[in-house]
Amino acid sequence: MGVFDFIREAGAKVGIGDSKEEKQAKAAAASAERAAEMSKRVKARKAAAAKQAQMRRLDDSKKAMGLERYVRELGFDVKNLDIRYDDGVATISGTVADQETRERVILAVGNVADVGTVEEEIEVEAPAEESDMHVVVSGDTLSAIAKEHYGDANKYMAIFEANRPMLSDPDKIYIGQVLRIPASA
Repeated sequence: MGVFDFIREAGAKVGIGDSKEEKQAKAAAASAERAAEMSKRVKARKAAAAKQAQMRRLDDSKKAMGLERYVRELGFDVKNLDIRYDDGVATISGTVADQETRERVILAVGNVADVGTVEEEIEVEAPAEESDMHVVVSGDTLSAIAKEHYGDANKYMAIFEANRPMLSDPDKIYIGQVLRIPASA
């Protein structure tokens, strides 16, 4: 009994294995198939991301329109009102008659859910001193806020009136709400 060596790739093809060329061709085909599959996945991810971005822009546009409608429903007179919304940031532009209206518009928009920041480019026809702002914390009441800012708890109605129509009841304020505190009560 002996050992005989043969050239593996030479000889008759009887179907018991692939030749080197066939193996290379299959490997190339498999590689091309994987590349095509990866390309499909990348395209699908890009398409999904583009669709998601488009949906976000549409949602932001709807929010902006809703904010504009809300400001109008509150009865604020804003010439050329334009509100843009992008990922929690509302940008307001337009012209108002006085500082009080400017502040009320800013607070109306800023105290809406999903609005984290208000950038404003509002022109004021009759500029005046800006009011203080107060962020409501746990335990605050309009009386307590009036006592803090004016030294007299009974002046709470001045704060209530300064924040109408956003406030409909002096007892209904909430944590995180921002209120206008006029300089004089």
